[in-house]
Amino acid sequence: MPDRRTRPWTPHRLRALLRSRGPTSVRFRRRIAVIMGAVAIGIVAVLFADASDATGLLFGGYARRWHWLPLLTTPLGFVALVWVTRAFVPLARGSGIPQVMAARPDPQAATGGLIAVKTVIGKVVLTMGAILCGASVGREGPTVQIAAAVMGVSHRLLRVPLQGAVVIAGGAAGVAAAFNTPLAGVLFAIEELAAAYEQKVTLLVLSSIVIAGMVAQSLAGDYIYFGAIGAHLSTASALVVVPVAGIAGGAFGGAFSRLVLGLASGRRRVTLWTKAHPLVFAGLCGLVVAVLGIATSGLTWGTGYASARAMIVGVDAPLWFGPAKALATLATAVAGLPGGIFAPSLAVGAGVGNLLRALFPGDPAAAVVILGMVAYFAGVVRAPLTAVIILSETTASRGLLLPMFATAFLADWASQQVCREKLYHGLAQTFRQA
Repeated sequence: MPDRRTRPWTPHRLRALLRSRGPTSVRFRRRIAVIMGAVAIGIVAVLFADASDATGLLFGGYARRWHWLPLLTTPLGFVALVWVTRAFVPLARGSGIPQVMAARPDPQAATGGLIAVKTVIGKVVLTMGAILCGASVGREGPTVQIAAAVMGVSHRLLRVPLQGAVVIAGGAAGVAAAFNTPLAGVLFAIEELAAAYEQKVTLLVLSSIVIAGMVAQSLAGDYIYFGAIGAHLSTASALVVVPVAGIAGGAFGGAFSRLVLGLASGRRRVTLWTKAHPLVFAGLCGLVVAVLGIATSGLTWGTGYASARAMIVGVDAPLWFGPAKALATLATAVAGLPGGIFAPSLAVGAGVGNLLRALFPGDPAAAVVILGMVAYFAGVVRAPLTAVIILSETTASRGLLLPMFATAFLADWASQQVCREKLYHGLAQTFRQA
């Protein structure tokens, strides 16, 4: 029998090849759908980021002009947002990352619920509403859910079945586009969303993450999220700072995760009461956020990006900022309204680093604050590689990579001692049960 490679090209063989690999084949259309979705994700992420930033500035001006009024408007806003979420888009509540994880086993069904167009439109509008109320929320988690939905739309348009790996890629592409960090998106896909390293993620899927990041970078500019800090730390100092930062920050992050999971899926009396009275609980959470915002002269409002950047570059900040921001973020996260915790967690981590500066006054402030951010973020998310790459890419502090890696893995261990279950994995279970 002649070798397949030496057989003549007959019309029948050419037609068979076109059916299997040509422009009308499922394989070809899937590639186009992934690439088209990745480009769209980059564009949508930048538009959402710009709209969220503009909304944050709008609230900032309002809070400065009417200093005491948020005591009324923030609790009422929380109640309204939770009511709308529960009534119209219940799957839009919270971060968005657990929804993508829950969508992976059955992505086709998820396009009608967890990552449906209606759900993510509600996510966008309500997240911006939360920012307009002064909630301690980020846009990065919602961007993950939005990005997965965009992938679903691109596959539906080209009439190809949506695969679980592509949902993961879409979500991770959202991280890449939101932070302008393509490599962090790849690691987040492998480390957190996929839940295990053996998850099958093809080269095309990984390419889509990079494409989304590159599109976002071309639209928003080649900027560095927190600015080019370029922090360094001597070996002798790292041997002292890293263990303290890793264990303290990781344990603090683990405590935050444990509280969120306990209120989301626990069976204690307090948890049962919050589920029985969701609107009253949302109003109380809004009141906590409002009191903290007014008491701290606005430092705990919103994402906390400006405060985090100020601490990174060495501006003195009050020692209570980290705990106060963590409490505002906790109150927002458990209230039941849409919004992410990525950016607020980085701000809390900066507050942890600010506390560490008091313990290590002779060491470079930027390096100590960044290690605090890595530790707390890794403690909350339990994705140490992602934490390191995000902070190294968003601060251009590649000279701090080894201390950051050591800090992140220590933080992951310390967090696990406080909260055995990963935050997003535990929250994903609540959506699978919905």
